[in-house]
Amino acid sequence: MLDRDGFRPNVGIVLLNQKNQVFWGKRIRTHSWQFPQGGIDRGETPEQAMIRELHEEVGLQREHVRIVARTRDWLRYEVPDRYIRRDARGHYKGQKQIWFLLQLVGHDWDLNLRATEHPEFDAWRWNDYWVPLEAVVEFKRGVYEMALTELARYLPRTEQRLRFMRQGRRGPEQAGDLEAEPLDGPMALPPSGSYAPIDDGLNPT
Repeated sequence: MLDRDGFRPNVGIVLLNQKNQVFWGKRIRTHSWQFPQGGIDRGETPEQAMIRELHEEVGLQREHVRIVARTRDWLRYEVPDRYIRRDARGHYKGQKQIWFLLQLVGHDWDLNLRATEHPEFDAWRWNDYWVPLEAVVEFKRGVYEMALTELARYLPRTEQRLRFMRQGRRGPEQAGDLEAEPLDGPMALPPSGSYAPIDDGLNPT
């Protein structure tokens, strides 16, 4: 499902633990790390798509999370031709995304990378909120920076880290022109661990 400009509607998920660390997944059989994300199917709202993708990619159900905020507008990135199937070139341009900031109210052991037969990740870990953009495929980095900056104002103040994602980039306190939508009240985050790889033959050798 593409819009008239060739962008596929999509959702991105920033999942927090008690330390304001974020879920960081390693794409299966690659060395790239990213947030969970996925397309919005016809007839779905962004929130419905987010809940579905949350289960498909990390095994969580709706009761395991609380929605804290979402980006106000679509954030877009273009996909280079070399990543696009030949039959889609000329039609598909990239993704437009609504990003959600979620609070984990379950436990680390509720996470399950093998919730479906087609896992997206083969390892995960908790990472500082300002993720290292160098670990993200290059054409997504701008959207990650915009989403994290817009959503950062909804982190608990006592834990908010005003850090730069890359040397020379501005922190969230300087991004006053960005607006996100809060969707709930103050956060109260549970304890959690730090790293959980899958070791079932899916890891690259």
